[in-house]
Amino acid sequence: MTPQAASKAARDIAALAPIVPVLVVKDVAHARPLAEALVAGGLPALEVTLRTPAALDVIREMAKVPGGVVGAGTLLTPEDVRAAKEAGATFGVSPGATDRLLDACEAEGLPLLPGAATASEAMALLERGYDMLKFFPAEASGGAPALKGIGAPIPQVSFCPTGGVSMKNANDYLSLPNVVCAGGSWVAPTDAVEAGNWARIEELAREAAALPR
Repeated sequence: MTPQAASKAARDIAALAPIVPVLVVKDVAHARPLAEALVAGGLPALEVTLRTPAALDVIREMAKVPGGVVGAGTLLTPEDVRAAKEAGATFGVSPGATDRLLDACEAEGLPLLPGAATASEAMALLERGYDMLKFFPAEASGGAPALKGIGAPIPQVSFCPTGGVSMKNANDYLSLPNVVCAGGSWVAPTDAVEAGNWARIEELAREAAALPR
Protein backbone atom coordinates (compact mmCIF):
# COMPACT_ATOMS: atom_id res chain seq x y z
CA MET A 1 0.00 0.00 0.00
CA THR A 2 1.39 3.39 -0.96
CA PRO A 3 1.46 6.20 1.59
CA GLN A 4 -1.04 8.09 -0.56
CA ALA A 5 -3.47 5.15 -0.62
CA ALA A 6 -2.97 4.57 3.10
CA SER A 7 -3.69 8.20 3.87
CA LYS A 8 -6.82 8.22 1.72
CA ALA A 9 -8.11 5.09 3.47
CA ALA A 10 -7.35 6.61 6.87
CA ARG A 11 -9.12 9.83 5.86
CA ASP A 12 -12.21 7.87 4.77
CA ILE A 13 -12.32 6.09 8.14
CA ALA A 14 -11.78 9.35 10.03
CA ALA A 15 -14.69 10.90 8.15
CA LEU A 16 -17.17 8.28 9.39
CA ALA A 17 -17.99 10.23 12.58
CA PRO A 18 -16.84 13.36 14.43
CA ILE A 19 -15.27 11.31 17.24
CA VAL A 20 -13.12 8.19 17.22
CA PRO A 21 -13.37 6.50 20.64
CA VAL A 22 -9.92 5.82 22.12
CA LEU A 23 -10.35 2.62 24.11
CA VAL A 24 -8.22 1.02 26.81
CA VAL A 25 -9.94 -2.31 27.45
CA LYS A 26 -8.64 -4.66 30.14
CA ASP A 27 -11.25 -7.42 29.94
CA VAL A 28 -12.01 -9.11 26.63
CA ALA A 29 -15.53 -9.87 27.93
CA HIS A 30 -16.29 -6.16 27.57
CA ALA A 31 -15.17 -5.98 23.95
CA ARG A 32 -18.30 -6.87 22.02
CA PRO A 33 -20.93 -5.11 24.14
CA LEU A 34 -18.72 -2.00 24.25
CA ALA A 35 -18.28 -1.96 20.50
CA GLU A 36 -22.00 -2.62 19.96
CA ALA A 37 -22.93 0.32 22.21
CA LEU A 38 -20.55 2.71 20.47
CA VAL A 39 -21.61 1.64 16.98
CA ALA A 40 -25.29 1.89 17.94
CA GLY A 41 -24.61 5.41 19.20
CA GLY A 42 -23.17 6.43 15.84
CA LEU A 43 -19.43 6.02 16.36
CA PRO A 44 -18.32 3.18 14.06
CA ALA A 45 -14.55 3.79 13.96
CA LEU A 46 -12.99 2.39 17.14
CA GLU A 47 -9.37 2.72 18.25
CA VAL A 48 -8.29 -0.04 20.62
CA THR A 49 -5.01 0.98 22.20
CA LEU A 50 -2.35 -1.69 22.60
CA ARG A 51 -1.86 -0.78 26.24
CA THR A 52 -3.31 -3.88 27.90
CA PRO A 53 -2.52 -7.60 27.61
CA ALA A 54 -6.06 -8.16 26.33
CA ALA A 55 -5.86 -5.59 23.51
CA LEU A 56 -5.31 -7.96 20.56
CA ASP A 57 -8.10 -10.28 21.73
CA VAL A 58 -10.32 -7.22 22.18
CA ILE A 59 -9.64 -6.24 18.56
CA ARG A 60 -10.55 -9.79 17.45
CA GLU A 61 -13.88 -9.61 19.26
CA MET A 62 -14.74 -6.06 18.19
CA ALA A 63 -13.97 -6.94 14.57
CA LYS A 64 -16.99 -9.28 14.65
CA VAL A 65 -19.43 -6.45 15.44
CA PRO A 66 -21.50 -5.44 12.38
CA GLY A 67 -20.98 -1.86 11.33
CA GLY A 68 -17.78 -1.41 13.31
CA VAL A 69 -14.42 -0.39 11.86
CA VAL A 70 -11.79 -1.46 14.37
CA GLY A 71 -8.27 -0.11 14.51
CA ALA A 72 -5.25 -0.53 16.72
CA GLY A 73 -3.79 2.41 18.60
CA THR A 74 -0.41 2.93 20.22
CA LEU A 75 1.43 1.20 17.38
CA LEU A 76 5.13 1.57 18.18
CA THR A 77 6.95 -1.23 16.34
CA PRO A 78 6.69 -3.32 13.17
CA GLU A 79 5.77 -6.24 15.44
CA ASP A 80 2.81 -4.24 16.75
CA VAL A 81 1.68 -3.62 13.18
CA ARG A 82 1.82 -7.27 12.19
CA ALA A 83 0.05 -8.41 15.35
CA ALA A 84 -2.68 -5.80 14.96
CA LYS A 85 -3.29 -6.73 11.33
CA GLU A 86 -3.43 -10.42 12.21
CA ALA A 87 -5.97 -9.66 14.96
CA GLY A 88 -8.29 -7.98 12.47
CA ALA A 89 -7.44 -4.30 12.76
CA THR A 90 -8.39 -2.37 9.63
CA PHE A 91 -6.42 0.76 10.49
CA GLY A 92 -3.67 1.86 12.85
CA VAL A 93 -2.87 4.88 14.97
CA SER A 94 0.52 5.85 16.36
CA PRO A 95 1.61 8.57 18.79
CA GLY A 96 4.45 9.52 16.46
CA ALA A 97 6.09 8.16 13.34
CA THR A 98 9.31 6.36 12.47
CA ASP A 99 10.50 5.05 9.12
CA ARG A 100 10.37 1.45 10.40
CA LEU A 101 6.77 1.88 11.55
CA LEU A 102 5.68 3.51 8.30
CA ASP A 103 7.48 0.83 6.26
CA ALA A 104 5.70 -1.91 8.21
CA CYS A 105 2.25 -0.37 7.77
CA GLU A 106 2.81 0.05 4.05
CA ALA A 107 4.09 -3.53 3.73
CA GLU A 108 1.12 -4.92 5.67
CA GLY A 109 -1.41 -2.72 3.86
CA LEU A 110 -2.58 -1.17 7.13
CA PRO A 111 -3.84 2.43 6.77
CA LEU A 112 -2.16 4.56 9.44
CA LEU A 113 -2.85 7.79 11.28
CA PRO A 114 0.73 8.72 12.15
CA GLY A 115 1.21 11.14 15.02
CA ALA A 116 2.65 14.63 14.62
CA ALA A 117 2.82 17.56 17.02
CA THR A 118 4.87 20.10 15.07
CA ALA A 119 4.99 21.69 11.63
CA SER A 120 8.28 19.91 10.90
CA GLU A 121 6.79 16.50 11.73
CA ALA A 122 3.74 17.24 9.58
CA MET A 123 5.97 18.38 6.70
CA ALA A 124 8.12 15.24 6.92
CA LEU A 125 5.05 13.00 6.77
CA LEU A 126 3.55 15.03 3.93
CA GLU A 127 6.82 14.66 2.04
CA ARG A 128 6.46 10.89 2.35
CA GLY A 129 2.86 11.00 1.11
CA TYR A 130 0.78 11.20 4.30
CA ASP A 131 -1.76 14.02 4.44
CA MET A 132 -4.08 12.63 7.17
CA LEU A 133 -2.35 12.69 10.54
CA LYS A 134 -2.99 12.42 14.26
CA PHE A 135 -2.25 15.59 16.24
CA PHE A 136 -0.89 14.30 19.53
CA PRO A 137 -0.82 15.13 22.37
CA ALA A 138 -3.35 17.75 21.34
CA GLU A 139 -3.93 19.79 24.50
CA ALA A 140 -0.34 19.52 25.73
CA SER A 141 0.89 20.68 22.33
CA GLY A 142 -1.07 23.92 22.41
CA GLY A 143 -4.60 22.72 21.67
CA ALA A 144 -6.83 24.06 18.94
CA PRO A 145 -4.89 27.36 18.57
CA ALA A 146 -1.68 25.44 17.82
CA LEU A 147 -3.43 23.19 15.31
CA LYS A 148 -4.99 26.22 13.65
CA GLY A 149 -1.54 27.77 13.43
CA ILE A 150 -0.05 24.66 11.79
CA GLY A 151 -2.94 24.56 9.33
CA ALA A 152 -2.35 28.05 7.97
CA PRO A 153 0.91 27.29 6.10
CA ILE A 154 0.18 23.55 5.58
CA PRO A 155 -3.49 23.48 4.56
CA GLN A 156 -3.17 20.27 2.58
CA VAL A 157 -2.68 18.23 5.78
CA SER A 158 -5.69 17.17 7.85
CA PHE A 159 -5.69 15.95 11.43
CA CYS A 160 -7.42 13.86 14.06
CA PRO A 161 -6.46 15.60 17.32
CA THR A 162 -6.18 13.27 20.30
CA GLY A 163 -5.00 13.75 23.87
CA GLY A 164 -7.03 15.84 26.27
CA VAL A 165 -9.98 16.18 23.90
CA SER A 166 -13.33 16.15 25.71
CA MET A 167 -16.95 16.99 25.10
CA LYS A 168 -16.18 20.47 26.46
CA ASN A 169 -13.45 21.34 23.94
CA ALA A 170 -14.23 19.04 21.01
CA ASN A 171 -15.99 21.84 19.10
CA ASP A 172 -12.84 23.97 19.30
CA TYR A 173 -11.06 21.33 17.23
CA LEU A 174 -13.91 20.19 14.99
CA SER A 175 -14.56 23.76 13.84
CA LEU A 176 -11.07 23.96 12.30
CA PRO A 177 -10.84 23.42 8.53
CA ASN A 178 -7.89 21.04 8.91
CA VAL A 179 -9.68 18.71 11.37
CA VAL A 180 -11.66 15.71 10.06
CA CYS A 181 -12.47 14.16 13.44
CA ALA A 182 -11.11 13.98 16.98
CA GLY A 183 -10.14 11.09 19.21
CA GLY A 184 -11.47 10.86 22.74
CA SER A 185 -11.82 8.43 25.60
CA TRP A 186 -14.69 10.15 27.42
CA VAL A 187 -17.32 8.22 25.43
CA ALA A 188 -16.28 5.01 27.21
CA PRO A 189 -15.65 5.92 30.87
CA THR A 190 -13.87 3.21 32.84
CA ASP A 191 -16.57 3.06 35.50
CA ALA A 192 -19.31 2.57 32.91
CA VAL A 193 -17.35 -0.13 31.09
CA GLU A 194 -16.55 -2.04 34.29
CA ALA A 195 -20.18 -1.77 35.42
CA GLY A 196 -21.47 -2.94 32.04
CA ASN A 197 -23.51 0.24 31.69
CA TRP A 198 -23.76 0.00 27.92
CA ALA A 199 -26.83 2.25 27.79
CA ARG A 200 -24.81 5.12 29.24
CA ILE A 201 -22.02 4.54 26.75
CA GLU A 202 -24.47 4.49 23.85
CA GLU A 203 -25.92 7.78 25.11
CA LEU A 204 -22.46 9.36 25.31
CA ALA A 205 -21.74 8.08 21.81
CA ARG A 206 -24.93 9.67 20.48
CA GLU A 207 -23.96 13.03 21.98
CA ALA A 208 -20.51 12.80 20.42
CA ALA A 209 -21.86 11.64 17.05
CA ALA A 210 -24.11 14.74 16.96
CA LEU A 211 -21.19 17.16 17.25
CA PRO A 212 -21.04 19.51 14.25
CA ARG A 213 -18.15 19.43 11.82
